[in-house]
Amino acid sequence: MNQPVLPNSLEGRDVAFHLHSQTNPRQMEENGPIVVTRGEGIRVYDAAGKPYIDAMAGLWCASLGFANERLAAAASRQYTELGFYHTFFQRTLPGATQLAEKLVDLTGMTGGKAYFATSGSEANETMVKLAWVYHTVRGKPTKRKVIARDRAFHGSTIAAASMCGLGFMHREFGLPLPGFLHTLCPDAYRGMREGEDEAAFVERLARELESLILREGPDSIAAFIAEPINAGGGIILPPAGYFSRIQQILNKYDILFLDDEIVCGFGRTGEWFGKDTVGASPDMMALAKGLSSAYFPISAVVLAPHIYEAVKEFNKAGGNFGHGFTNSGHPVGVAVALEALAIYEEMNVVEHVRAMGARLRGHFERIGRASPIVGQVRGAGLMLGIELVADKTSRTPFDPHLQVGMAFDRIAYGNGLVARCMGDVLGFSPPLIVTESDVDEIAERCETSLHQLERHLGCLP
Repeated sequence: MNQPVLPNSLEGRDVAFHLHSQTNPRQMEENGPIVVTRGEGIRVYDAAGKPYIDAMAGLWCASLGFANERLAAAASRQYTELGFYHTFFQRTLPGATQLAEKLVDLTGMTGGKAYFATSGSEANETMVKLAWVYHTVRGKPTKRKVIARDRAFHGSTIAAASMCGLGFMHREFGLPLPGFLHTLCPDAYRGMREGEDEAAFVERLARELESLILREGPDSIAAFIAEPINAGGGIILPPAGYFSRIQQILNKYDILFLDDEIVCGFGRTGEWFGKDTVGASPDMMALAKGLSSAYFPISAVVLAPHIYEAVKEFNKAGGNFGHGFTNSGHPVGVAVALEALAIYEEMNVVEHVRAMGARLRGHFERIGRASPIVGQVRGAGLMLGIELVADKTSRTPFDPHLQVGMAFDRIAYGNGLVARCMGDVLGFSPPLIVTESDVDEIAERCETSLHQLERHLGCLP
């Protein structure tokens, strides 16, 4: 990355022609891209052949690693049988039917339906549109606003980005759109006040939400959206009782709960879905990422029966449901997703994640006790965060200009470890296929990198 970028090299051509997601354009022009050429298990390899443990499963998504032969074979078989068809106008595909049935069963949405899209952003926006239909049918068309939370991430399309509670998703685009509101993030480590325990903190969050609803007018609020565990906002596991208390408020004012399971779903948190980890009961669920282990762009919304009945009622005069994507229910996507679900079940993914997650968390907690800059280790299953602080006792954060998280990211990458810095929170969300030796190696490389960061900051001799 420190060598000059040659204009005719792959790196130079990439700089010339390719606009990258979540990348600083000036730094890209100066340093060029990191070229990844192949994958094997939990590792990826750069153009020089150097291996890296990707402890973030790419973007929280490659749950079955980076070169799974069974998923590749499932896609190949389907491409030879039917490379594309759609699910508009009463058409269906055997795989789409089978996957819809499987998802309704897995999620526990008895009597519900599954709707297919191609990205998490599309799934989240689909839930919003369905919420509008639901309230309109019930004679409440003014219920349009959506409440999300500070530090939430829900996608990059216009409405999904509006639901994000992260400034960097808004600043370039004049977002959020009107009607997208935000309430407090349930981060007890940063949010609790002096003398406040977790129960009191939860009660204050509930009061804040209720106050927001009353200020805006309950008849204007359609839905509340949340990840069971905030992912991109810093891996925030809410305190016990948070969702049950929040849902009391939502039920009181006839507000739907939209569950963004895009990161948390399919075993990531040590349950099949994050809602089961945190005790939530949604009206709709958005699924993506682990649904196909990211081997094909596919997402889904699983909706409870009362949501489907509203769609049916709206179209009782003979109209068609006015929503759809060209690749909804794509035959290759559903084939890959069905194979991924079969693998999860064969590997007993929930029990495996619980065991590997406990092992990794144990390593991180040991590292944290010895480190002068680890403030908290948190998360669930194989979705863990380490928050770095300038002072452990006072929880004083580092000066943002130091970019401590980014410094760790660079150091870890040099040590062959890919993590994810979210400010000064280090994220770890490795492929779910990790073994005990993989977990131990992730922890070892993390510890080595953390010691190097401590020396860089002057915390160690």
